Amino acid sequence: MSKIKAILKILFRVITFLSSLIVIGVSLASAYIIFAPDDLPKPFYLQYIYPTPIPTGDGAAPIAVTPSPTPQPDIRPGDGIMVNSGTKIINLADPTGRKYIRVTVVIEFAPTNGNYTQMTPEEKAAYTTAFNAEITAKMPMIDDTIITLLSTKTFDELYTAQGKEDVRKDILDQVNVRLPEYRVISVYFTEFVVQ
Repeated sequence: MSKIKAILKILFRVITFLSSLIVIGVSLASAYIIFAPDDLPKPFYLQYIYPTPIPTGDGAAPIAVTPSPTPQPDIRPGDGIMVNSGTKIINLADPTGRKYIRVTVVIEFAPTNGNYTQMTPEEKAAYTTAFNAEITAKMPMIDDTIITLLSTKTFDELYTAQGKEDVRKDILDQVNVRLPEYRVISVYFTEFVVQ
């Protein structure tokens, strides 16, 4: 009987140890998927869809509606809504830590309203104001995307014309991934100084 108790005690300890390892492994994997930057390899990527307030037109409070993936009109660069993300000074990936970039990025978004091209100038102004308010609420995510992306680049990758084009495309792609409910048409640099 004492041998059975000893075996059961060992078996209980082994099961407890294995279940603890499983719980720790699942917790670490969950934390990695949720908190690690999206440019690292993951088994899957989280996507967030935030409700967008839709005005009711009768003076009542706006209704929050999750945008549907309806086809957006074909908007060419220059016809969208420009959003200035502000000037940023970012350290580059340089072993000495002495290289940095000063950059101002303007992002052009396609309007989410399919009737944008048929709106009167007053309606466009009101829509642009509401759209800018939505994007301003998401600006920390856009800033994080730009800062994270540029801080991985070196001076040699950025100082050429091709390097600037590559960064422009990377910002466009990353913002589209991080904000799937919006569509970035183009990215413009109004200031780009690498030192």
